[in-house]
Amino acid sequence: MADTDNLADDNGADKYTVPALERGLRMLGEFNRDTRVISAPEFARRLGLPRSTVFRLLSTLEGMGYVERQGNDYRLGVAVLRLGFEYIASLELTELGQPVLQRLCDDIRYPVNIVVRDSRSIVYVAKVTPPTPFASAVRVGTRLPAHATVLGRILLEDLTLHELRTLYPEEHLEEFSHSTPKTVLELFDMVERDRARGYVLGEGFFEASISTIAAPVRDHTGHIVAALGATIPSAHIDPERIDSLVARVRTSADELSGLLNYTPRRAAGAQVLPLARGR
Repeated sequence: MADTDNLADDNGADKYTVPALERGLRMLGEFNRDTRVISAPEFARRLGLPRSTVFRLLSTLEGMGYVERQGNDYRLGVAVLRLGFEYIASLELTELGQPVLQRLCDDIRYPVNIVVRDSRSIVYVAKVTPPTPFASAVRVGTRLPAHATVLGRILLEDLTLHELRTLYPEEHLEEFSHSTPKTVLELFDMVERDRARGYVLGEGFFEASISTIAAPVRDHTGHIVAALGATIPSAHIDPERIDSLVARVRTSADELSGLLNYTPRRAAGAQVLPLARGR
């Protein structure tokens, strides 16, 4: 069989197509609920490609975890499942999270956000702001350093010390305020305390005039997939409101976690930690 280099027509819309990528994706698309296993010769027949090309494509997909080899046959790998879960979770975070944010904002009258982590940064994916004079430069799509923000600390809680060192190999972390942890070990100790507490309250942690209360959002696997937070335009929160604000943020984060099918495992006689500031 001839190995055609360009499977797409050479027109204005298709001239940017990458043939090898298209072939690999077409191979993945051959699997379905009725066709769970396909051999290399069968791929060659279905796609009209030389077997040598098919073997190279399968070797690449296998190395990346998108297919698994079983003798002479191939099936979908766990990377496809992970990609699908990430896509679903991203839709659920914004679609399911928006009403949760709106109710929280209506209740506490402060801007509220949902953020996710992208490597060493946090990215705002949803936001609701009350009709007040307070104007924030943060909007959907804004990126901030994870290690230097309250919301970012929440998103680092699932990482081990080794994973944190891999993410931050430098000896000294970039400082954005006097509160920024200076080393990975200091960051890890801070995140460990955050995890035990179940939330973070940072007064002037990233910006001197802004305080943030944040709590983790978990999916069906129990992993943290987002942080839900409230932004208070003051370096210090009214002490009489702290407990109430923290409780409302945590309740909203738990509500969104429940919508993502998270089921907490409640140990009998588990200790309830008192509210404390995550400085």
